Amino acid sequence: MGLGTIITLAVLAVIVIYVITIYNALVQIKHNVSKAWANIDVLLKQRHDELPKLIETCKQYMKFEQDTLTKVIEARSKVFSARESQNMPALGQAETGMRAALGSLFALAESYPDLKANQTFQQLQTRISALENAIADRREFYNESVNINNVRIEQFPDVIVARMLGFKEAHLLEFSEEEKKDVDVKSLFNS
Repeated sequence: MGLGTIITLAVLAVIVIYVITIYNALVQIKHNVSKAWANIDVLLKQRHDELPKLIETCKQYMKFEQDTLTKVIEARSKVFSARESQNMPALGQAETGMRAALGSLFALAESYPDLKANQTFQQLQTRISALENAIADRREFYNESVNINNVRIEQFPDVIVARMLGFKEAHLLEFSEEEKKDVDVKSLFNS
């Protein structure tokens, strides 16, 4: 075996090891995105399960506020559909609607002292608010994982391995501009 053959085999071995290393890193990143989504999915499901209890509690007190309750129910349905299909753009829009509907519901509850004093309502409001905060935290982690994935599959030489092996870009979970702007608390209490 000649020196040229040994050098060629050594170079090929280094290339193969390097491609394997890139592949393994890309797989790890892809699974981090999936794990981050699964964490959001669990929280969305928990909130989805808690909302009917909140609505039922409110119905007992808010006889004339069907419009607000209907908006919460519709928003819940849209979030569920987007979550099930893992459609990130649609989920971002649905989440914006859900947060607005819940904000209106909680603001409207201020007009019903008996409802505000109801222990079940207070527990559900606290639970849903905690879930909202957890969803926001997990969304940040998910978007960071997506960003790392998307950068890596576009960087050289990772882009070569990513394209050869079919790694795909992931979508950020973004909310609308309305969701990001400051809340006009006064208007919520005047609804």
